[in-house]
Amino acid sequence: MWRYSAARYLHKADRIPYGFPPAVALLKPFSHTQSLHSSFAPNPSAADPAKLGIAKIDAARSFSASVGGGEAVDAISPPLVISKVRDVVDGARWYGRCYWELSKARLSMLVVATSGTGFVLGSGSAIDIPTLCYTCAGTMMVAASANSFNQVFEISNDSNMKRTMLRPLPSGRISKSHAVTWALSVGAAGTALLACKANMLAAGLAAANLGLYALVYTPLKQIHPVNTWVGAIVGAIPPLLGWAAATGDVSLNAMILPAALYFWQIPHFMALAYLCRSDYAAGGFRMLSLFDATGRRTALVALRNCVYLIPLGFIAYDWGLTTQWFCWESSLLAAAISATAVSFFLNRTTKNARRMFHASLLYLPVFMSGLMLHRISEDQQNQQTFSSELTSSSELLIKEEEEEVEEHGQARIRKLSAGQGQPPVAYASVAPFPFLPAPSYAYNP
Repeated sequence: MWRYSAARYLHKADRIPYGFPPAVALLKPFSHTQSLHSSFAPNPSAADPAKLGIAKIDAARSFSASVGGGEAVDAISPPLVISKVRDVVDGARWYGRCYWELSKARLSMLVVATSGTGFVLGSGSAIDIPTLCYTCAGTMMVAASANSFNQVFEISNDSNMKRTMLRPLPSGRISKSHAVTWALSVGAAGTALLACKANMLAAGLAAANLGLYALVYTPLKQIHPVNTWVGAIVGAIPPLLGWAAATGDVSLNAMILPAALYFWQIPHFMALAYLCRSDYAAGGFRMLSLFDATGRRTALVALRNCVYLIPLGFIAYDWGLTTQWFCWESSLLAAAISATAVSFFLNRTTKNARRMFHASLLYLPVFMSGLMLHRISEDQQNQQTFSSELTSSSELLIKEEEEEVEEHGQARIRKLSAGQGQPPVAYASVAPFPFLPAPSYAYNP
């Protein structure tokens, strides 16, 4: 009876209060079990040394567990530290994934690529690599902020669309206040970085584009189809930002890449809007394709803007921005995307719309690569301008000298012809020598 009571008491003592670390939970049952064994087990005989040794070891373990419990916990604590570190890493990975999706990182990297291309085009023969890196980093932050604000304002719309319902905000993986804090932080940091490391013009363009995207384009998507053209303006500003960061101003040559981006975005988004018509209708977005049952108007708008891309290569060469090779490359590229637009216009199917969408994805990186490959820097442009001015001034000087010589010759001829009707002047009225007669000048008309 007393053994049953003692065992029941020890069983109650084995219970670990809530909140104890796992190491203590493992240690306490072990110590009580050893105590129970040492109290009620029969004494081993002296003739059995093996059992005697085990009993001594068990007693030592029981004593160390009861007296030095703190040291035992410290000896088992490294797994606890590892689990804490693992929790921190998992949390960082979780929020990093949420921030990646909030920022639409792949789209933001495309914006960074256009800004970097604008910086390279605006640079001279030597490119300032540190400033280029600062410009790309600032552009990435501002683009991430704009995309985050876009998702904050469209939580209810995204939750109704299959394509976007798993984003961090509609799925509840992150709170709205957390997303707003993230967007404000990266937007302010990006603008400040551009202002400090580039110039105020680049920072102003970045802040203006952030406001245009978040406060004008985003709400306009639920009001009128003109949002596509406003969004095209937003996409055309980053190259200007890069050019301004490199040069400190915006010139006429800086408009080539923004114009290409503006005209390129129209067929790109028209194809996307045609492919995702049901999703956009469920989300409450006002796209042109929703008011165009046959798709003819959508295809015509896409085709018209593809045609606008054809002369850009010739304009870039005529303005001295690129070499002549870029004319033909750009024209062939624009003709290729225009061919897909013609195919979509003639046969408005999902297959042709997807083909035009893929062609638009190929067009932009190839066009920007050609611009950078065949570009003529401002130093080279100034050198060519100086050479042409020097050549023209030399030709003008030679021409003036020839005209002067010709006028002088004609005046001499006129003078000689005018002097033939009069007798020549006698330079001597008497003979220079006594033995010679005086000269006589007879005039024979």
